Amino acid sequence: MRWHGFDGVGGPTISGSNLYIKREALLGSFSKQQELVALKRSFGPSDDFIKTLVEDYKPGFIHDGESSRMLLEKANVLASCSYENQTSWGTSANYFTGFTLHRKGWKSVYLYPKKPQFLGTATTNFNDTSIQHMRWASGLTSVAISKFCPLIYGPLKMSWVQFMCYSELAFMPLLYCLSLWGFAFIPQLCLFNDIPLYPKVSDSSFNIFLIIFVSAILKSLYEVVTTGGQVRTWRNDWRIWMMRSITSYFYGSLDVVLNKLGMKEASFLPTNKVINDEQVKLYEMGIFDFRTATTFLAPLVTVIIVNIAAFVRALVVNVVDNDRDGYWEKMFGQMFLSFYILVSNYAVIEGMVIRRDKASIPLCVTLLSGVFSVFILLIGSAILS
Repeated sequence: MRWHGFDGVGGPTISGSNLYIKREALLGSFSKQQELVALKRSFGPSDDFIKTLVEDYKPGFIHDGESSRMLLEKANVLASCSYENQTSWGTSANYFTGFTLHRKGWKSVYLYPKKPQFLGTATTNFNDTSIQHMRWASGLTSVAISKFCPLIYGPLKMSWVQFMCYSELAFMPLLYCLSLWGFAFIPQLCLFNDIPLYPKVSDSSFNIFLIIFVSAILKSLYEVVTTGGQVRTWRNDWRIWMMRSITSYFYGSLDVVLNKLGMKEASFLPTNKVINDEQVKLYEMGIFDFRTATTFLAPLVTVIIVNIAAFVRALVVNVVDNDRDGYWEKMFGQMFLSFYILVSNYAVIEGMVIRRDKASIPLCVTLLSGVFSVFILLIGSAILS
């Protein structure tokens, strides 16, 4: 639905590769009097390519075989992966390119016909998906905390709604990872230590939290269904959104922050698009392939273990104390949140406990995450006691 919304305020930003860009919009137009060295610094060493940037350029036809062969060799150089070395060519990410073009007054159109206009491959396993979204999160966050932040760089050149849309998109990784990490741990640590965070169920103010939660679920479901998806699609999207918020978005944002502080070089990890028959089979069966780095798995498993510990302890206290002092009513909101996180991420629990195939979560990762969970619970109890 994000692109539908963008389409009403100047058009969506550049995302992925399924798009056409007007040549003048992307490259600009230049006069013959401009310095050749400056153009080569921006667009590379190809004289033939730079000729096409001139305003009055007219393409010609080659009938000479030798000239055709030479032109083909030059085209191969232009298409090579090393062409942009030592130039500013290709240094802008999709988001920033779209943002810059919209600031210059160009407009884009969201086109989604029933007949597919582009065909390609997408990630089908947790590892490749995590790497891809981490790279996207890094690109968005690098703009959000730079001098080109939409909140600063956008208002004078764009409509208020359009620059707010760009701002939401730029800060999305930071906002999602911080909020999801908070919801995954803070209520649970308070629940583990018998500290109520939400109003009692009988309190009328509890309805505010209930309405916000239900409306968020219904809004997400409505967006999926109205764009041709099914309830199963919504469930999977919701679940993977939670997973990548505490992994990909967190690591992508952290990478940028450390780079800005001079503590780490910016990293770029390409996404693997090679089709693996085994991974595709698991994907088509709806089974998660958890063969990825421990840095991606450990946060997920740690969140699950902490939520299990908090929820089980709350149930035991409620049963043993026979709902003393209205424990159930006071803690219902936090217990429900833990239960909802566990149900939504059942695939992770299944990968930890039930499955024993090659694509399940390794036992060493579960044990390591258990140590992290105990540490978090102890630190949380020490702070809250």
